Amino acid sequence: MKPVLFLLLLITSTVLTGPVCSVAADSVDNRLWADLLNDHVKNGRVDYDGFKQDEARLDRYLDILSRTDPGALSDNHQFAFYINAYNAFTIKLVLTRYPGINSIKEIRSFFSGPWSQKFIPLNGFTVSLDHIEHDILRNRFKDPRIHFAINCAARSCPPLLNEPYEGDTLETLLDEQTRRFINHPGNTFVKDGTLFVSRIFHWFEADFSGNPLRFIRRYADDPLKQALDKTSATGDIHIQYLYYDWTLNR
Repeated sequence: MKPVLFLLLLITSTVLTGPVCSVAADSVDNRLWADLLNDHVKNGRVDYDGFKQDEARLDRYLDILSRTDPGALSDNHQFAFYINAYNAFTIKLVLTRYPGINSIKEIRSFFSGPWSQKFIPLNGFTVSLDHIEHDILRNRFKDPRIHFAINCAARSCPPLLNEPYEGDTLETLLDEQTRRFINHPGNTFVKDGTLFVSRIFHWFEADFSGNPLRFIRRYADDPLKQALDKTSATGDIHIQYLYYDWTLNR
C-alpha cells in the first residue's frame, strides 16, 4: 500500500472510531486533589490558610467532581468518589467563612446547620453534605468504615487522609484509616474496666450492628487488644463515650 493512501486510511479510521487511547469511563482525575492534600494536610491536620490561598485550584477539582457522572463508575470507584466529594466540599464550606470561625458548627443559617446546606452541584442536582453522607454513603454502601474516611473538619473527627481515595485501593485505605483511628490511645482506651471510645460509635451505633465493641475488637492491635482481653476476663466491659471537640482540625 502506498504511504499516502495508508496515511489517509489511518486519518479516516481515527475520525470515525476516535482516538486509540482514551480515558476510561470508570475513573476520576484526582490529581489536583492529591496535590492539594499533599500540600495542605499534615498528620491529619488541615492548613486552611494554605487552602484559602489555593482556593482556585480547589475550585477546579470541585468542578471535576461536579461534571462527573457517578453512575458511569463501578461500585468501588463510586464509593471513593463520594468520600472525596464529601471531604473536598467540606473544605470548601469551611473556606466560605474562614478565617472568621473556630468551628464548622458556626456555619449555619436560621433554618439549617452546615451539613444540611445545599451548595454542592453533583450529578445534575444541588445537594448537601448530609445527603452525601446519609442518603448515599451510609444508605447505599452500608460500610461502617465510612465514618473513619469522611472528615467533618473537627479535631475529634478521624483525621483527613492526605491522599485521595481511589477505587483500586479503597479496601486497603478504609482498613488502614479505621485501624489507625481505633488504635490511637487518645481515641480508644480502657480504664478501670471501662472502654472509652469516640462518640461516633454512639451516634451511628446501628451502622456497627448495635455492637461497637465487636467492631473495635476486630481492628484492635496490641496493647488495646490486650487491655480488652484482660478487662473482659474479669467481667463485662462497659462503654463510655468521649467528649467530642468540634474545634477546627487545623
